Amino acid sequence: MLKGGAVRRATALVAGGALLLTGVALLVLPGPGLLLVLAGLLVLSREFPGVRRYVDPVRDRALRAADDSVASPLRLAASVLAGASLLAAGVTWGLRPRLPFGGWATGSGLILSGLVLLGLLLWSLNRARQARRAPTPATPSSRVGSGSGSGSGSGSEDTEHAVHGRPPTGAPPGDA
Repeated sequence: MLKGGAVRRATALVAGGALLLTGVALLVLPGPGLLLVLAGLLVLSREFPGVRRYVDPVRDRALRAADDSVASPLRLAASVLAGASLLAAGVTWGLRPRLPFGGWATGSGLILSGLVLLGLLLWSLNRARQARRAPTPATPSSRVGSGSGSGSGSGSEDTEHAVHGRPPTGAPPGDA
């Protein structure tokens, strides 16, 4: 009988390996390959510490690719069209068993791929919108133009230092 730790490791190996292999296949097929490779590596790295060194480079590349996929209206439209095409192909393959590899086994796989692609596309779009809406650091109103700076009178030095969290030039130590 396998102990709990061995079952957990085996489950992580099977699930992470499946995600990783599916992601590798989707690097050349239509679909979110890098994000699935990342998901597989994350699952595997929880039980196999040697895998952790691959997570950060793949995460950076996957997030960059996700941002690029929604960077322009043309890319966004092409990605939506690819997702819709996968959904349509899935329904077609499901309803036409005479097609090569016809039937719902193939059709459901295509539909699932289309749904995953559209879901990740929505996630990427939401992530890009949040990054554009991220507020710039606000300056406290008590610092701007209050005259507590170096005495230049413009307040621009006070504003810059307040934004960066450093005391202005000539300010007593501890005046942040």
